[in-house]
Amino acid sequence: MKKLILSMALIGATTLAFGQKKVVRSAEKNFKSGDLTAAMSDITAASADPESGVDPSTYLLKAKIQSKMFGTDSTNNESNLEVGKEALSTYMKAFEMAGSDKSAGVGKEVFTEDISGVPDNLRPYSVITLKNISFDKAIDRYTENDLEMAYGFFDLAGEIDLTDTTIHYNSAYLANELEMYEEAKRHYRYLLDIDGYNKLNSYYSMVQIESGQDKDPDAAYATVMAGRKEYPEDKILAEYEIQLLLQLNKMDEAMAQIQLALKNDPDNASILLRSGYLKEQSGDIEGGLADYKKSVEVDPTYFEGNYYTGALLLEQSVKLLNTLNDLSDSDWEIQSPIVGKKADQNYKEAAKYFQSALEIQPDNTEIMAILFQVNTRLKNETEAEKYNKKLIELKGPNWMDDGG
Repeated sequence: MKKLILSMALIGATTLAFGQKKVVRSAEKNFKSGDLTAAMSDITAASADPESGVDPSTYLLKAKIQSKMFGTDSTNNESNLEVGKEALSTYMKAFEMAGSDKSAGVGKEVFTEDISGVPDNLRPYSVITLKNISFDKAIDRYTENDLEMAYGFFDLAGEIDLTDTTIHYNSAYLANELEMYEEAKRHYRYLLDIDGYNKLNSYYSMVQIESGQDKDPDAAYATVMAGRKEYPEDKILAEYEIQLLLQLNKMDEAMAQIQLALKNDPDNASILLRSGYLKEQSGDIEGGLADYKKSVEVDPTYFEGNYYTGALLLEQSVKLLNTLNDLSDSDWEIQSPIVGKKADQNYKEAAKYFQSALEIQPDNTEIMAILFQVNTRLKNETEAEKYNKKLIELKGPNWMDDGG
């Protein structure tokens, strides 16, 4: 009797197991025929079963069905993206259940290479297929200027493959455009971890985010130094290093780097400007002015060079005129014409640099206001009125009330 009961139990278990295998086969048949709703219903039932639900191949098939549903949906919207994310999660569950081994069995199938352009019935519908489908959807959304969804699909594709430089560069670029700076940095970090990849643009962008949006010059400096270690000859990273040293008030280090940079690139206008700034800050006004002027000599279209040169010449004029305040009346009578003449020479020279700056930025009202004041000081009434009229046109008749 016990043997009969045991036999009946075995028959029942076998029948149940056979029934679940039949459901899995039905899911696979519906998947191949394109009846994805029925396929999903079957595989959901099979994955809930105590026996077939612990088989990694059940979850691999479920992931394939989800991937196909993801790919055949052309809405390419948020809900479609969620289906893709669910498919990725299911692939990873199947992979883990199979022992996280890419070399054999279900684990190998999960990562089977997908070749673009093959007929759909020959696609492996692996996680690589999911990546390629997501990439195509990202391109579609980008073409339609739907940057948010384009980023979402690129991000999904990138989560599957952390070494695909095209995907992560596009993801980082879009995240930056969308002001999703933490996301942008995450993708740039992936790029920075890839051996053999040209990482310069990634370093530049990371530094700009950390020093700009994050307002974290220490982090930016650490990134620059990592970049300088990989690309010691890169001039842009050298300039960033100097700029950040100045921000961090590390003046001696900044000057040492400036001297080294100028040795390698003596006609670099922006480094000459920084050299001039450091000299000016240390009290070497003539040295600073010389460097500012040289930055304009090597690049006449350099706005900052023209502006800083003009500004320092104006500052010198003001200091000269202020020296008269401490003189006695008799000394003032003697020195006033001499000092005034020297100050006017500086004003005239400054005007030339500010005029050049205005040619580079023709709508810069700050420069116009300076030129109005300088020409007023020099009694160039026609020139002063020209800038006054332009400022009234741009800022209104009360432009002086705005401080220029």
